[in-house]
Amino acid sequence: MALYLKKELEETRTIVGVWQITETEEELRALASVPADEMEEISFIANESLRKQRLAVRALLCELFGEKVYLSHHDNGKPYLENSVTNISITHTGKYVAVILDDNEDVGIDIESLDRDFSVVEKKALSDDEIEDLDDDRKNEQLAIYWCAKEAIYKRVSAYRVDFAEQIEVEHFKPRGEGELEATFIHRDGYEEEFELEYITFDNHVLVWVVG
Repeated sequence: MALYLKKELEETRTIVGVWQITETEEELRALASVPADEMEEISFIANESLRKQRLAVRALLCELFGEKVYLSHHDNGKPYLENSVTNISITHTGKYVAVILDDNEDVGIDIESLDRDFSVVEKKALSDDEIEDLDDDRKNEQLAIYWCAKEAIYKRVSAYRVDFAEQIEVEHFKPRGEGELEATFIHRDGYEEEFELEYITFDNHVLVWVVG
């Protein structure tokens, strides 16, 4: 399938890219520019789906940059590009991988399949106010958006031991095909940081990102 979606955000000059994984592992290896040491690491991954996701991320980066980039990770798992100042966040499901790129701002992104049951999110990741705002008619979709939004913020702030229910508060919203979200991250010292997020739904998936 190659590149499924490329969205350029004009105000921030941010790029969101999505790759649908339809290729074989061998085809992805041919499309992805992967250093030999990382290719060896990927080969040790027992799960084929996870191997293909890693390769698809590389293929997507090659498509977006048009040149070879060197992907690495900090000790906390946050990804970065060794030969570029561009900030990056990565997410994946069994069927899609997605990245968000921005030269100036920190970013976060998350994707989930709506085939998944998100009922556990209500218990472990939502505040009382958020639970009260749930819409019974589209509850699973709304929970998925809540979860993706909180995951995107978690990746953006890159903090340890975050309590999603207590530290990340998403303002009330009605789930639509796409939209904007407002959220607050409460640091351990009490400092509150405001975020604006965007989300889209496609092919029974939810994708949420945050910039800045």
